[in-house]
Amino acid sequence: MKIVINNNRKIFAIQEEFSNMFPGLKIVFHAKPSSSGGIPSPKIVIHSSRTLQDCRSISREGTIEVLPTMNISDLKGNFRDIFGLSAEICAKPVNGEKEQPLISKISLEDLNKQSDLHLAT
Repeated sequence: MKIVINNNRKIFAIQEEFSNMFPGLKIVFHAKPSSSGGIPSPKIVIHSSRTLQDCRSISREGTIEVLPTMNISDLKGNFRDIFGLSAEICAKPVNGEKEQPLISKISLEDLNKQSDLHLAT
């Protein structure tokens, strides 16, 4: 899957595309760093109607390829290094649980399968 990245894209549109491919996972973005090349903000952008411009200090546009075989580190690295976006991948919350970022070396496809099992219980 290829996701178009530009300053006018809404966060919810990226989340929707990602969720279509990985229904058990959610992608969230950190707020814009205080300076270009600065440390990412610890704040997660809650309002998904905001644009990607609200999340980054680099205005590079293009597409990012998301493959089921990628792991979280690879995907986060691509968002950060190419487009200046700080992203987290979370399992979709169940029963009011709080979203927790996932850290794993296994593929997005395998994480999604694990999340699907968790959602089914």
